[in-house]
Amino acid sequence: MDARARVETEARELVRQRGIDPAVDPDQMRRLIGDLVADYEDRSASGAMPMITDSALVARQVYDAVAGYGALQPFLDDPEIEEIWINEPGRVFVARRGRSELTTAILDDATVRDLVERMLKTSGRRIDLSTPFVDATLSDGSRLHVVIPDVTRRHWSVNIRKFVATAHSLDHLVTLGALPDAAARFLEAAVVAGLNLIVAGGTQAGKTTMLNCLAAAIPPRERVITCEEVFELQLPLPDVVSMQTRQPSLEGTGEIRLRRLVKEALRMRPERIIVGEVRQEEALDLLIALNSGLPGMCTLHANSAREAITKLCTLPLLAGENVGHRFVVPTVAASVDVVVHLRRDRGGHRRVSEIVAVPGRVEGDVIESAELFVTRGDRLCRGDGWPPHVERFTAAGIDLIQLLAGPELTPYPYEGVVA
Repeated sequence: MDARARVETEARELVRQRGIDPAVDPDQMRRLIGDLVADYEDRSASGAMPMITDSALVARQVYDAVAGYGALQPFLDDPEIEEIWINEPGRVFVARRGRSELTTAILDDATVRDLVERMLKTSGRRIDLSTPFVDATLSDGSRLHVVIPDVTRRHWSVNIRKFVATAHSLDHLVTLGALPDAAARFLEAAVVAGLNLIVAGGTQAGKTTMLNCLAAAIPPRERVITCEEVFELQLPLPDVVSMQTRQPSLEGTGEIRLRRLVKEALRMRPERIIVGEVRQEEALDLLIALNSGLPGMCTLHANSAREAITKLCTLPLLAGENVGHRFVVPTVAASVDVVVHLRRDRGGHRRVSEIVAVPGRVEGDVIESAELFVTRGDRLCRGDGWPPHVERFTAAGIDLIQLLAGPELTPYPYEGVVA
């Protein structure tokens, strides 16, 4: 047994004897490990035990093994790494600045299972043969997804999507080059005016970050209710209630789906509702809520703003046979005001690719849309469209004409008309 393994064994035994919880008192844990390393160095001076060549490294490795997530902890601590995934114990990958790379970390099956169990310990969620999938949130806000055999071929598949707080507001996104200032000012005004916004894009396009930044523009006096599969949103607002779904128990009871959360949110005096991601029939309940005059936002997987609108016309059909296009299409047209689409380029950079308005008109089964901002070349430029509900901007004290019409922007189409 090498020096690090000996210190780790002693540390685990002392943690058990003293009842120390590293998550509650990490400083005490670090002091304990520091004392153990120093004591080991004194004992190894006689030559009876292997020497420690780098005490700081050993102390960090022992802390990661006992109080953290072992070989994965350095990746979790690295601010440049956005996601970690394990295809098999000997193949651990990370995404750094949008690009994936194979790491040198080598685990074994038992270690992977132990890591997953420790990650799920505080979440109240489980994984076994009857429930081979699990979604959970780590203490730092990172999202965990695990799939086990026989759904996977042989090994446990683990994904950890870190909550990398690179932006907290639309101004931060402008600084990062995700969108121009003119687009940010419009989105901020749209949120203040109470328009309904859909944030669309592919996987890892930055949808949750954009939703957080949009939510930061909500007036602080408003009461906000959020509904998510697992907690990811972190809103800097004074009056927020956050809810997440729940898995069924071992008896198959107690499951709480996202659709139920949306319904419950309407009973909690919301002034704004935010759904982390719409994937299934909960789209119907969200549309009904938005159509009742309650402002809201959500994210959606889609390849373009137009496809996001089409998808919103399809997902509610999953709610039952009595829900048809004749109801859904006009409801989407009346409920959705603005769609923000994001993309991630080959270099890993996340940008807003288009901002589209939904004026509310329907031709046949096609919902009309208008381009507010569109990508030309590598720039997001002002389009020729205008958002709906101009009167809401006016009521919020926002001059929409001044906001969107300028020397290089599209002029307002109704000169002299004040909503």
